[in-house]
Amino acid sequence: MKNEIGLLIKLSTANDINRKLKQAHELGFTSCQISTYKPELYTYRNADIINECCKAFNIKISLLWAGWPGKCKWNFVGGPSTIGLVPLEVRKERAAIMKEASDFASLIDVDRIATHAGFIPEDMNDPLYVSLIPVLRNCADYCRRNGQFFCFETGQETPVTLLRTIQDIDMENVGVNLDPANLVMYGKSNAVDAVRILGKYIKGVHIKDGRYPTNGRDLGIEVPIGVGDVDMTRFLKALENVGYKDPLTIEIELDRRVGKENSDSAIRFAVEYLRSYQCRKNKKN
Repeated sequence: MKNEIGLLIKLSTANDINRKLKQAHELGFTSCQISTYKPELYTYRNADIINECCKAFNIKISLLWAGWPGKCKWNFVGGPSTIGLVPLEVRKERAAIMKEASDFASLIDVDRIATHAGFIPEDMNDPLYVSLIPVLRNCADYCRRNGQFFCFETGQETPVTLLRTIQDIDMENVGVNLDPANLVMYGKSNAVDAVRILGKYIKGVHIKDGRYPTNGRDLGIEVPIGVGDVDMTRFLKALENVGYKDPLTIEIELDRRVGKENSDSAIRFAVEYLRSYQCRKNKKN
């Protein structure tokens, strides 16, 4: 197994583009995912800046992670009514943003976009689910016409619910950006089983670790790579078993608690963890 190791960078303003891509370069990355919750950044000028930076820093953008404006409550209480495309009140607006993201991705030569669909109902007869499928299919079709995959970030739904959703959309360009920590932190699945269920649809992977929830209202917490409940070694082996060959993209959100310097240390630790795993695999082979 020798997947490229990537880094997720998050953009809040246009000024972040050069700074964060340069930081990724200085940390030794040649692959990145870009994430933003600011659709106003989807401009021709910003696309030019990204393309110029990628050329200067020898970085390839593997995926655009498309979020949305407005308040989201990342917990079990307010999450179902505020996250993703499931909530009826924001569905039309956010579906339009997915199309803006797809057009922007075309400008930066990216062939897959991803987002959280939200708390997809497990009951396939739930009106929220029934009405959601055509919207998701429309987003996927728009991406198809731009030569892209439309990918679901794992988290708020069980892998089986996500599998059924993909099957009901019934389009060949629908995939998964699999975040193993989200599955654990939302208490939806262990990561190894999720790979088995969703394997052929996986188009991107986040390397992140976390712990299961300890109460019924709040998510579990993110922790450094290798010390949480993901069981990272078995997760990486499961990816190998299903033939996943795309980048392993490190996502570190610990910086919100520990500060930038320690965040960089966490990124370096994650890189060394992955390289150590790959070296061990190469020796066995």
